[in-house]
Amino acid sequence: LCTRDHEAEEPQLSDWFNPEKRPDVKTTTDWFAPIIWEGTYNRQVLEKYYKRLNITIGLAVFATGKFVDQYLQQFIQSANKHFMSGYNVIFYILMEDFSKLPPIELGPLRTFKLCIVLRQHVWKDLNYIYMRNLNIYILEHIQYEVDFLFSMTVNQIFKNDFGVEALGKSVAQLHAWWYFGHAKNFPYERSPNSAAFIPFGEGDFYYHGAILGGTPYEVLNFIEEYKKGVQNDARSGFKSAYEHYLNKYLFINKPTKLLSPEYNWDPNFRPPPQIKHVKIEWQSKSI
Repeated sequence: LCTRDHEAEEPQLSDWFNPEKRPDVKTTTDWFAPIIWEGTYNRQVLEKYYKRLNITIGLAVFATGKFVDQYLQQFIQSANKHFMSGYNVIFYILMEDFSKLPPIELGPLRTFKLCIVLRQHVWKDLNYIYMRNLNIYILEHIQYEVDFLFSMTVNQIFKNDFGVEALGKSVAQLHAWWYFGHAKNFPYERSPNSAAFIPFGEGDFYYHGAILGGTPYEVLNFIEEYKKGVQNDARSGFKSAYEHYLNKYLFINKPTKLLSPEYNWDPNFRPPPQIKHVKIEWQSKSI
């Protein structure tokens, strides 16, 4: 894995990221993390570094019920074409019924692994069931197989290259619906009884639950906190949404890289001029 190679020196942020190229948008957070917009990054500089390390990137996706028939094949086929092109990629497909798996054809450097989803009758929330299972598989084998891991919802279609500029220790996706809105309207969890609570006047951005990335260790960290939050809330008879717990976690544990809404755009909205190059279309109608 890439941590063992000491020869290739990681490029400095300024070697590959130029925030001044996009004066029309916010390109750096208050904690100096880059926000990746089309035009701000030089992928070639990063390619040179990552190619020498021979990295492997994991992409985990959960498909259940109607989502399997409706979305899984186009998700995998479009990811096969556009996700981390030219790198070793392992798709981790978490399913309850492997017989429902559609035909999948993958290009070179791409493999997939099927992971059975085990349910506990106590928990009905699909996000919780998925994260609980993903947690088990990261600990069992994923952490030893990949350098970086993304977890994505299946109701998305890759439209353009989603490349190594998106890799980082902890990667968060800005929500297309809320990016151009005012912070006071963000749909954070506002009940002080919940572990996901963010008070009015606080919070940085509204992050989208459809994409989460980072090192396997960082993804594990989030899942542990998320599970703790859900369990604590359940004990006091409270329930919040997965995205609320994610936003609380990222408010406290600031991400090291943020993906602009170009990386996940809702095609039901006409893109404003700031959205120059859509990488993924999110099929929001299905929710």
